Amino acid sequence: MTFARLLLCTLWLPIGAAFAAPAPSATDVQPLLVGSPAADAPLRTLEGRDTTLRAVLAGKPTLLVFYRGGWCPFCNLQLAELRHLAPDLEKHVVQLVAVSPDRPEALSQTLEQGDIDFRLLSDSKAELMRAFGIAFTVDADTRKRLAEYGIDLAQASGEAHHALPVPSVFLIDAAGTVQFSYVNPDYRTRVPLRIVRAAIEAVALGEAGRPMR
Repeated sequence: MTFARLLLCTLWLPIGAAFAAPAPSATDVQPLLVGSPAADAPLRTLEGRDTTLRAVLAGKPTLLVFYRGGWCPFCNLQLAELRHLAPDLEKHVVQLVAVSPDRPEALSQTLEQGDIDFRLLSDSKAELMRAFGIAFTVDADTRKRLAEYGIDLAQASGEAHHALPVPSVFLIDAAGTVQFSYVNPDYRTRVPLRIVRAAIEAVALGEAGRPMR
């Protein structure tokens, strides 16, 4: 197997499930597989306007990042580091979109706190994360521990589903197909940027070598 083909293989390979109910735990999620069409679901913008992932993709290669919320320090660190991908994204004309269950007002607070120059979208009803098979229900004990730190998931999302996404990165090509994914149930571990860069390069090479129709 070539290096490029290896990079296009998912780093974690459970069976995908579209629009499934949230899994009972982070280790039970069933993400979309590489080679699957990107799922679609409603989202909201920072301004609270309705949109969908399909509308956001708009036929553009897209690096889609799911994060737990602006209250998560590991997520904020990842969002800050993603800025360093800007030269690679610009070179290969790939847009970067980050999605969380935070309601639009909370997204605005995250944007104000960090130097973020890419799009943040709200999946407050947990529909897109369920469609991608990465949603799980946070158990009562964990919610209690989060509350001790002043974190209220229902307040952050404006919903009572208590669902979060397993932190994930999906690279979707211009045809709307998932070409790379990294899904890790350990929220403290995020995909290294060098792996994402290599995946972007590999997908770009594949797009360039695809015959015109």
